[in-house]
Amino acid sequence: MSGCKCFHWSSVVNFSQPQPQTFSLPTPITQWPEGQGFASGTINLGEIEVLLITKFEFVWGCNLLKDKKKGVSFYKPIGVPKGYFSLGHYCQSNDKPLKGFVFGAREVVSPEPENSCFCNPDYSPALLKPLDYALIWSPDDGSQENHGECGYFWLPQPPEGYKALGFVVTKKPEKPELEEVRCVRANLTDQCEAYCLILNTSSKSPQKPFAVWKTRPQDRGMHGKGVSVGTLFCSSNWTSQEELHIACLKNLNPTLHAMPNLGQIHALIRHYGPTVFFHPREVFLPSSVSWFFENGALLHRSGASVGETIDAAGSNLPCGGTNDGEYWIDLPSDDRRERVKHGNLESAK
Repeated sequence: MSGCKCFHWSSVVNFSQPQPQTFSLPTPITQWPEGQGFASGTINLGEIEVLLITKFEFVWGCNLLKDKKKGVSFYKPIGVPKGYFSLGHYCQSNDKPLKGFVFGAREVVSPEPENSCFCNPDYSPALLKPLDYALIWSPDDGSQENHGECGYFWLPQPPEGYKALGFVVTKKPEKPELEEVRCVRANLTDQCEAYCLILNTSSKSPQKPFAVWKTRPQDRGMHGKGVSVGTLFCSSNWTSQEELHIACLKNLNPTLHAMPNLGQIHALIRHYGPTVFFHPREVFLPSSVSWFFENGALLHRSGASVGETIDAAGSNLPCGGTNDGEYWIDLPSDDRRERVKHGNLESAK
């Protein structure tokens, strides 16, 4: 790879791209009890079913420093099962094992004939090929003869009513095949945001700026419907006030089909739950949550001088919100304080 010629950065190191070590668990994942969609390998989001793609093929990489581990690599997902489609390419730094993912997606086929595309004249497929690609960043003149193998970053151009969910990276100036990725119908997507800057060339090449970020949903958290697809976002002139050109998926399946049932949760705890050994003279021990509440734990609120007793079931605890410091739980200030501090192992579960 001709890094100096490709970017015209005198400080870019010309190096042979090292392949990051692939991350793997020390032991095989256990077989969980059957039930619903947990641990099935796929998640139903409504009209779309997704699965994780964790096998990648190296496409291109760059390095702004002499330390090869500080480089950044771009990967194409491979091994996508038949019927599923890639939504974009993946990127990560070289200083950690290769352990990322992107989603592969396919349309869920409805078993009801009345819901099929043949009976609905207004039907639009959940996934469609892009109409074209727009080149987002490339070498100065895009000349393959002058630059050899370099990075070319393409944004899929979706049909009307559809959204692109990622970018495609190539090492040649020719456009990618339209079969490379799929775009998703707009009402099945949600807004995403750029976070965790991976690469920024502005300090090394101000005349040819380029930056790459990870992405995450704007609507996230316990009640959020946004679903990250693992793809990257890149731009040569984007500002944080602008909306991204790509989206993430939206979970429109209210059944939470992929969540574990009670038997599977118990199996997870038995397999991964830690075993805690206490010193024979240990005096500070855990308790059950209800014991902690019943024996004097207090709910404090910013601006209030006195704490509030907490119901044993926690029914008067604040709901929703964020970790903004407005509420906190503390020990009682009377003679119960030492007792609560020492806990009650018999009540612990």
